[in-house]
Amino acid sequence: MPSLNDLNYIPYLNPDGQVPEQFDRTVGVYAIFDQDKVLQYVGYSRDVTFSLKQHLVRQPQKCHWVKVQTIDRPNRTMLEEMRQAWIAENGHIPLGNEMDEALWSQAIDAKTQMTDGERSAYDASDDLGRIKLLKQVARRVEQDVLAALEERGAKLPIRFDPKAKEEGLLSLK
Repeated sequence: MPSLNDLNYIPYLNPDGQVPEQFDRTVGVYAIFDQDKVLQYVGYSRDVTFSLKQHLVRQPQKCHWVKVQTIDRPNRTMLEEMRQAWIAENGHIPLGNEMDEALWSQAIDAKTQMTDGERSAYDASDDLGRIKLLKQVARRVEQDVLAALEERGAKLPIRFDPKAKEEGLLSLK
């Protein structure tokens, strides 16, 4: 099991504004660092590149560096052990694996960003009106997310699940 300190930092975005594609459809453990190389989150995935895209969309200002260890055969126990070892090696649990875990691992909930007017309209609407309003709010929040990604220098194609928008959620498709 490789030590987190023994792995090299990889820029989260390459000069073309893309996440590292060498991990596309590969199984592995990854550690995400902010601009100052402070550990923010440790996770594992069956498709590391897709997971890195999700995290970038959810937390664009905290994704500047990444360390990755791939494995040839999926083994949840081994992945979890490596993730826990890296967290222990860090000396404390990163906020992304503790208090802020939902911000890193769950779809963006646009409902939390409703204005007072939108909240009132939502409360006064029937089911169809609520779905329409949630899609509208999700589109507004989507524009904010895309602007933050552009500011961060990301140039990757982003497509959110249209069905999830009906629930006010932004999840990559």
